[in-house]
Amino acid sequence: MNREYKEIRPQTSENEINDMIEKVARFIAERHFAPAGILFLESVRPLHGIGSQAMFFILPFAEIIFDSKKYQRFALLIENEENLKKMIARMDELDEELSRDARKASRLKRQRRKAKFKAFVKKIFKPHKNNA
Repeated sequence: MNREYKEIRPQTSENEINDMIEKVARFIAERHFAPAGILFLESVRPLHGIGSQAMFFILPFAEIIFDSKKYQRFALLIENEENLKKMIARMDELDEELSRDARKASRLKRQRRKAKFKAFVKKIFKPHKNNA
């Protein structure tokens, strides 16, 4: 008797993969964990296949906490090394973007403080007009 088994793995499109990469990278970068996340992903990148299979191994327990389909799609995402490279690059871009915005806001804050201080000093030491 010839039995054919179908693979029961969720299929992911390129758009779904890109959306998932964007969500994960943004989640990590917005919490200022991008350097740590990049370091972690770079260090485990050679083991991406084993990590993906380990995620499938613990799937029955992970289903208690996570949405099963999303979890499986993420496991499939990290199975491909190119997707990991995309995620690392996107985390780096977002971290740079967020850092740039924070530096700009900090610079504006310093300029405002400096202007307030100058105005205060000018007010205190302004010359008085003597009526002669």
